[in-house]
Amino acid sequence: MARPRAFDEKTVIAAARDAFWNRGYAATSVEDLAAATGLGKSSLYGAFGDKHALYLRTLGDYCTDVIDEVEQELRDPGLPAIDRLAGHIRAKAAAIAADEDRRGCMMARSSAELGAADADVDRVIGDSLNRWSKALADCIAEAQGDGAVDAHADPEALATLLLSLIRGLETLRKGGVGPAQIMPAAEQAVGLLTGSVSA
Repeated sequence: MARPRAFDEKTVIAAARDAFWNRGYAATSVEDLAAATGLGKSSLYGAFGDKHALYLRTLGDYCTDVIDEVEQELRDPGLPAIDRLAGHIRAKAAAIAADEDRRGCMMARSSAELGAADADVDRVIGDSLNRWSKALADCIAEAQGDGAVDAHADPEALATLLLSLIRGLETLRKGGVGPAQIMPAAEQAVGLLTGSVSA
């Protein structure tokens, strides 16, 4: 009979996620993970497999949480679609601006470090970005139906533009661009959406 685990899995995953997020995959050793989680190497391997498997688990859980929140924001039935879009852009920009440590998003960091070389990481991030883009496009299409966004605009192309803006603002913030530039850029994006109302 298997012995029950003597640790909280969510707590261990969160600690491992932060270790990977802070240092990156390559620079995080198994020793670092053991120190962060409080588990010995054998316990880590026994519970989660090797370092790569643990990384995929932490990244997958992180991406799921992020995109679930995105979908909730963009599908809130209590708000008009255009307000959901504007709120989403502003909320993401505010979070980026408030990132004083310039830590950025684990998804973006993982993509930059491993996306082109690791098919598993590429798949997790690609699936997440596709979900995000679809949620944006669906919300844009709804706003078009309400007359708040130009009916002739391509929802998928606009979604890609907005996603590019959000991810680009994060890159700029990590590069040292301050909140005084981040927030006005987000407002310009909102203005582009609301300023394209059909006459």
